[in-house]
Formats: sequence, structure tokens, C-alpha cells
Amino acid sequence: MTRIALSLLAALVLTACILPSALAQSGQTPQGLHLPPLAEGSQGMGVPMKTEDQVNAERLQKYRLLRQEEMRKDMDNLAKLTQELKDYMDKNSSTVLSVDMIKKAEKMEKLAHNVRKAMTDIQ
Repeated sequence: MTRIALSLLAALVLTACILPSALAQSGQTPQGLHLPPLAEGSQGMGVPMKTEDQVNAERLQKYRLLRQEEMRKDMDNLAKLTQELKDYMDKNSSTVLSVDMIKKAEKMEKLAHNVRKAMTDIQ
């Protein structure tokens, strides 16, 4: 029984190996098998190619959108920190700031500098 199974398996493997090469030589494809078009046949099939200038323009547009989103997040964070500092100053009549408020003020400075730099960058 194992000899029969082994001989059937060998026949299937041999058929699987020989059939594709025989079909390739004859130029036929098996029924139901869909092959992708050849590389040289796929050019000019209605797919527009972008020039290098168009690709660069798209990259620049994406960069600008990302930079704008980053500036928006920084400005929102800056507004939040400013409001927290204002609330602290309204609650405490002291002219001395806590260490936490000084750190927030330093962070506000950095955010303001980053936003200003991003706005003045050319591109």
C-alpha cells in the first residue's frame, strides 16, 4: 500500500514539474490560470506616469500639511499652558512662581520658539 502511495506521489510531483515547462514551451496557459501582463506590455496601459517635478510638488505639499498639523498641536499646547499659568496667577496673589509654573513657562518659551521658527521657514 505504501508503494502505491509513493508511486502516486512521485507521479504527481513529476507532473507538477513537467507540465508548466511543457506549457511554457508551447505558449499555452492552463485553463483558469490568469497571468499578469508582461512588463513591456503594461507600459502605456492608461496609467499616467508622474514627472519628477510632480512627485516633488506632492512631497512638498505633504510636508507642508504635516508641518501645519505640528504647529497646530504646538499652538494648542501653548494655549493650554498659558491658561494654566493665568489661572495660577489669578489664584495666587504672590509674585513668586512655583517650580512647576516656572517649568511650564520654560516649556511655553520653547513651544513659542518652535512655532515661530516653523512659520518663518521657507518651503
